[in-house]
Amino acid sequence: MDFLVVQAFDQYAAERHERLGAGGSDFLLVNLFRPPLSSPVTPDAIGDLIDALAHRAGLEERVAPHRMRHGFASNVADADGTLDEIQNLLGQSQPTSAQPYLHPSPGRLRAAIERVPTPRELVDGVGQ
Repeated sequence: MDFLVVQAFDQYAAERHERLGAGGSDFLLVNLFRPPLSSPVTPDAIGDLIDALAHRAGLEERVAPHRMRHGFASNVADADGTLDEIQNLLGQSQPTSAQPYLHPSPGRLRAAIERVPTPRELVDGVGQ
């Protein structure tokens, strides 16, 4: 996780402790503002939160939670993550399940081309 995610979770944990005290729930994400308090956050509630944040940010296009998962996987790939790393991070059982998340950036494609020696380099022994 990057520092922004850690910072956001720290703020959530502090607010959760303030609202619910040390007790509460064993679930990671619980309702702090909508009843029933301290119950697990539902997927619908996460979707509603994302919709509200996208609206507040002035985004015209809908941002689905799956789109963020896709963005995360693409960011891992752009950071030279391997297919099996992406698969494991997403909790997928088959390596091929992670393939739709691979969208190499132009920079990564250029770097791949640059790694291939030219025929002249092979003849001169430079690329070996």
